[in-house]
Amino acid sequence: MRYVSTRGQAEGKDFADVLLAGLADDGGLYMPESWPRFSAAELRALRGLPYAELAARVMAPFVGEAIDFADLQAMCRRAYAGFSHPAVVPLVQLDTGIFALELFHGPTLAFKDLALQLAGHLFEHVLAARGGRVCIAGATSGDTGSAAIEAMAGRSRVDIVILHPEGRTSEVQRRQMTTVTAPNVMNIALKGNFDDCQDMVKAMFADVPLRTAISLSAVNSINFARIAAQIPYYFAAALALGAPEREVAVAVPTGNFGNVLAAWAAKQMGVPIGKFIVASNRNDILSRFLASNDMSLRPVEESLSPSMDIGVSSNFERLLHEFLGRDAQATARTMADFRATGKMSVAEDVWRAIRRDFTGFRLSDEATLAEVARTWREAQYLADPHTAIGLAAARACAPVGLPVIVAATAHPAKFPDAIEKAVGFRPALPPHLSGLYERQERYVTAPNDFEQVKGLVRNFANRNI
Repeated sequence: MRYVSTRGQAEGKDFADVLLAGLADDGGLYMPESWPRFSAAELRALRGLPYAELAARVMAPFVGEAIDFADLQAMCRRAYAGFSHPAVVPLVQLDTGIFALELFHGPTLAFKDLALQLAGHLFEHVLAARGGRVCIAGATSGDTGSAAIEAMAGRSRVDIVILHPEGRTSEVQRRQMTTVTAPNVMNIALKGNFDDCQDMVKAMFADVPLRTAISLSAVNSINFARIAAQIPYYFAAALALGAPEREVAVAVPTGNFGNVLAAWAAKQMGVPIGKFIVASNRNDILSRFLASNDMSLRPVEESLSPSMDIGVSSNFERLLHEFLGRDAQATARTMADFRATGKMSVAEDVWRAIRRDFTGFRLSDEATLAEVARTWREAQYLADPHTAIGLAAARACAPVGLPVIVAATAHPAKFPDAIEKAVGFRPALPPHLSGLYERQERYVTAPNDFEQVKGLVRNFANRNI
C-alpha cells in the first residue's frame, strides 16, 4: 500500500513512513492510493473474532509489507489487552434501533485510546527497526492529549509534546495529561483555543529546519495511522448488527472529522453503512456546511462538550479530496483559498454528492443536558455530553428502518460538572484514576506565539544533547 498527499506535491510513502511523517511535506494529508475492499464472504469471516484479531485483519491492507502481519497481530493484542471490557468496544442498545458503541474502555476513558494505544506500539516497532528517535507534537481539545501521553510515556525512542488550550478542557482531561511524570512528556497550556493549538502544530511541521532537526512526528488524526486504527471498530459494530446482510447508519459526535471519516472509510472497504450523521455542538462548522454549503470560520465558543470545540475540521480535507475525484490541485487550491478567506468554496454538485452520504446535526448545551437526563431517566444509561449529542442526532436523523450506531466517545466521569448539572450526581472515576485530583500537575504556560512555542519544543527535544 502506497500513500499520496491530498495536495499532490509530496512523494508517496509506505505505511511506516506515513506513521513517522504525520503531515505531508506539502502541507497535505496522506491518503491510501486506493481503498482495500472486503467481499461479503470476507466480512462474514470476521464475525465473532476477538477485537484485536479483527483489528489486525482490517488494518493489514493499510500496513502492507511495511510490518509483518504476525507483528501487527501481536501489537494489536498488546494494545487492547488492558482495556476494561472483554469486548473492547461493546454495543449497548438504548432504544429501538439505537445502539451505543462504547469506545471509552481504554486507560484514558476516551475513543482516542483505540488508535493511540496501538500507535504507541507501532512507533516503537518501526523506530527500533530503524534505530531512530522522534519528537511527537500534538494538539488536543481534551482527549487526544491524554491518550497520546498514556501511549507514549516512558518509551525510549519517543519524546512527546502536547499543546492544550488553557482553561478550555475539563479538569479531568487536563489532569490526565499534566499529572504524568515520565521525563519524555511535556505539556504546554497555550493561551488560545484548540484551533490555535492545531495551527501551532501545523506551523511546526511547516518549519522544515525544525522538523528535520528534531525528527518531528504527529499523533493527531492528521496522521493516517490514527484513522486506520479507528476503522476496525465500525467493522465490529456493523457485523454485530447483521452486516454484510443488514445495512446500518452511524451517528458520530465530532469536531475534527477524523472519527466519522473512519466510518466512511469502512464503507469504502465494503461495510454497508447507509448514512453518516455528523453531530456538532455550538461550534457547528460541519453541520452548517451540510445544511447549506456554509463552510466558514467563526470564533470557537466554549461548551459542555469541549472535545468538539473546534473551528477548523482538519480531516475534512481528506473527504473533500475524495469527492473532488482525487484532484490534488483542486484540493490544494480550495484549502489555500479557505485559509486566505475563512470560507471554503465547494461546488454545488460536490456539496450535493457529499450530502447524499452525510447529514448534519447541531445541539445546544441546554439540549445536551436534557439528552443526558433523558437517557439516564429512560435507559438508566449515563452518557457523557459528547455521546449525548450523538444520541440526540440519532433520534432526530435516523433513516427509517436502519439501526444507528452511536459513537460513545468518552466516559461520563471525564465531565463530572456537566453530568451533575444534568442528573444531580457526579460519576465516580474508575479505580485506576481515583487519586487523580491529588496528584501534582506539571506543565508550562505559553502565549500564542510560534517562536516561543518552537523554542520550548526544540529545547525539550534537545535536552539530553
